[in-house]
Amino acid sequence: MPLRLYLLRNAETEYCRTGRYCSRDGVSLTDRGQQMADFFAKAYYQMDWQGLFCSPLNHAIETIQPLCRATGLDFECREGLRELSFGKWEGMAPAAVNQAFHDDYIRWLADPAWNSPTQGEKGMQVARRSSDVLAEIEETYANGNVLIVSHKATLRIMLCTLLGVDVGRYRDRLAMPVTALSLVELMDYGPFVRRFNDCNHLPLHLRRPWAGNGSDG
Repeated sequence: MPLRLYLLRNAETEYCRTGRYCSRDGVSLTDRGQQMADFFAKAYYQMDWQGLFCSPLNHAIETIQPLCRATGLDFECREGLRELSFGKWEGMAPAAVNQAFHDDYIRWLADPAWNSPTQGEKGMQVARRSSDVLAEIEETYANGNVLIVSHKATLRIMLCTLLGVDVGRYRDRLAMPVTALSLVELMDYGPFVRRFNDCNHLPLHLRRPWAGNGSDG
């Protein structure tokens, strides 16, 4: 059995719901988001988990906690799994960012790997710190199931890194709905995506209309 990385995006927050940039701590899940986390736990609590890793941001922790309660397992926080820092754009919607920080925004849209949000973080910086977490997991676990709970930008960057995709294309190549689950198996010949943006653990009324259809939001 290969090492199997389950990558779970945090459940819904008010920032997700309204399409605003968020990398700050202290953000809670919405009521719907808490239901999403509970449904994920119900679907996956019987899996034989070797390790559970989580971003230190509160909305990631609230996403993983129902699973931990159901399994009796503890999770480990890693700074490398934090969301990409949005700097001065924190809490703003894209249209407002475009108006207030137009030049920085256009540069970031063109290549978010090497351009950052105003006083924020480049995609390549996220790629480096999240790769350190992946390296630690590979060194610790030879095989089995490992869950990683993180955030929209960080997880897409991690997938690009694993698959050899240009990090600068993470925003326009990969969708990732809230509470979407992807599975990457680390085979002898390299990473293999077994599942991408699976939302089948959620009832239909909790899925975004575009969840899993390749769209983004």
